[in-house]
Amino acid sequence: MPARPLIGLSTSQPTEASGLGRRFSGTSQTYAEGLAAVGALPILLPPLPELAGDHARIVDAVLLTGGVDVHPRHFGAHPVRGLGEVDEGRDHYETELYRAARTLGKPVFGICRGVQMINVLEGGTLWQHLPDHAQFWVDHAQVARPPALGHEVTFVPGSTLHTTHGERALVNSYHHQGIDLLAPTLRAAAHAPDGLVEAVEGDGLVAVQWHPELLFAAHPHALGTFHAFMAKMHGRNAVQPTPAH
Repeated sequence: MPARPLIGLSTSQPTEASGLGRRFSGTSQTYAEGLAAVGALPILLPPLPELAGDHARIVDAVLLTGGVDVHPRHFGAHPVRGLGEVDEGRDHYETELYRAARTLGKPVFGICRGVQMINVLEGGTLWQHLPDHAQFWVDHAQVARPPALGHEVTFVPGSTLHTTHGERALVNSYHHQGIDLLAPTLRAAAHAPDGLVEAVEGDGLVAVQWHPELLFAAHPHALGTFHAFMAKMHGRNAVQPTPAH
């Protein structure tokens, strides 16, 4: 049996509520479950910038997971009202991890914050608070909890995500930032009904604004996002579509 590819997941470091003030490196179990479901071997990467290069070397690919807002200084902007919590330590680590992985030719998968971080690191910018801009009328910060579906996305023909999902799919939506200027190295792979870029692809890259890891157990079509990443990792443009559900 061929070895499962080793995928490193970026993590956050919340501090426990007790007086001990201990920090824990972790992320949602569902990211690992989604990767395992498509044949990968997930491991967690603690956010230690000095070890980012070593982390990139030992894994076959990287998943930048969801989390707090990307600090606007990374795309040359000042914070505006509506910007949420930021974590500059995590920003620093993921910047180092991403650059090391790309230098080594390792594929990268991004989910929610991950797609935003990839766009910024490739030279793009973000809307800091979508509700402040009238053109974004879709509910991008749904209240309904997983595994509830939210708005629809339309996939760009020729993209790997189009191959795995078809023309359209319902996704969930738990974000208030989003891609503004698309980085020159990336291609839009999906859009929301109001035009917001919901997914991007590039050389060895696939990243989405929604959270497929919170959907696939109840909605199997969402596993297509993980299949798209595996296709990118193996250098394929086409994979077996995931049946709609």
